Amino acid sequence: MIQLFAALLVAPLALSVAGPAPAAQADPYQRFHEDFVPAPGGIGQIKVRIWLANNGSNRAVYLLDGLRATWDVSGWEHETNAAWLADHGVNVIMPVGGESSFYADWYAPSNFNAQPFTYKWESFLTQNLPDHLAGRYGISRNNNAVVGLSMGGNAALILAAYHRNQFAFAGSLSGYLNLSAPGMPEAIRVAMIDAGRYNSDAMWGPPWDPAWRRHDPFVAAPQLRGLPMWISAGSGLPGAYDQPVAPIDYYNTANAMGLEALALTQNRAFQVRLATLGIGAHFDFPAQGTHKWGYWQDQLWAMLPMLKGSIGA
Repeated sequence: MIQLFAALLVAPLALSVAGPAPAAQADPYQRFHEDFVPAPGGIGQIKVRIWLANNGSNRAVYLLDGLRATWDVSGWEHETNAAWLADHGVNVIMPVGGESSFYADWYAPSNFNAQPFTYKWESFLTQNLPDHLAGRYGISRNNNAVVGLSMGGNAALILAAYHRNQFAFAGSLSGYLNLSAPGMPEAIRVAMIDAGRYNSDAMWGPPWDPAWRRHDPFVAAPQLRGLPMWISAGSGLPGAYDQPVAPIDYYNTANAMGLEALALTQNRAFQVRLATLGIGAHFDFPAQGTHKWGYWQDQLWAMLPMLKGSIGA
């Protein structure tokens, strides 16, 4: 079972499809900046790609990547038209990198891959980056949005839970929202080894370490009370963005189906958890959808009115 979970967690994140082309509007790349922002943990700097809002708004959405985040540009830019949110009155912030990081502050560098620095993503996203954005662009340190997919969906809820002043809205798309459930720490360990040879012990220690519970949205749920949230997972059944032709396409689609089915199970459990606590959230469980970028792009645009209303953009 652990090997199955791990295989599902890893395989489809590198297998994505581009969504529809951006609508013909003003080009947000006319308001684009690429900055290298000082970061803790010995990494030196982290690349951040920024699209400024077309109306001068000082509110932003931070977009978090999945397990196989690359160091060139975010998957959100690779695979979607998310930058075009900037044409709708929201500053779009895409931090680059963080493969297998869960956007968390780690205990130590990963020794399996001789990592030369310690991930300190939570500190970066809640201290260094907002300070940089405020100082250079006048973007508010408060009342922003954070949205992530898969690994980033988990991180979005955790960041919002512990940094309520900074984030007034959180979106989790196909996130794994109960990391300390039986079998999940072990599955994540195997997945992180496959995605960059990262050692999860360097992240949060062994599965019984309190850090696993601290980063588990299921456990942290009481701290989400009153926070506007958009939480989504597909059914795992193929839909519009699943058009297999070659044998490898069918293999990739099967992986994406399994991964999304697992995400749906965890999201449904999280829905029950919030309901028992009397905490409201918007849940969207489409009848079709696998673990692919096209579905996440659709969800991002669907949540835009709620996102903007929540942060005052």
